[in-house]
Amino acid sequence: MPFTPRTPYLTTDGIIELYEGDTFKGIVLIERKNDPKGLALPGGFVDVGERVEDALIREMQEETNLEVEISKLLGVYSDPKRDPRFHTASVVFIAKAKGQPQGGDDAKEAKLYALEEIPMDQLVFDHSDILKEYLSQYSTDK
Repeated sequence: MPFTPRTPYLTTDGIIELYEGDTFKGIVLIERKNDPKGLALPGGFVDVGERVEDALIREMQEETNLEVEISKLLGVYSDPKRDPRFHTASVVFIAKAKGQPQGGDDAKEAKLYALEEIPMDQLVFDHSDILKEYLSQYSTDK
């Protein structure tokens, strides 16, 4: 009988920093079409044969209609309870973009939020924890 490993699902999420010219305007969040419903960082599953970085760029395009440039890795989030559906491990990047976000694919809506206006109580998964870490490390740069 062949060994079939069970591993967490690999996902990627992006904190998209939106700029107008050189001016930082805020970050992009999506309203999810599917359960669990609520606000989230844009992201999704990494396909077999796909690099995590390429999956991030693809997912950002599909869900926000923005072309992003990855700035840096924020971290890897793998708490087995982070997603109520099943165990996922997410590689979270910070990316930069310009333009107007528009919801698409799994995103009902994509919207810009100023850092001080992020509705933390409406975020699903562990995205409020991720954004709190982002804000503690990077908001002083803005």
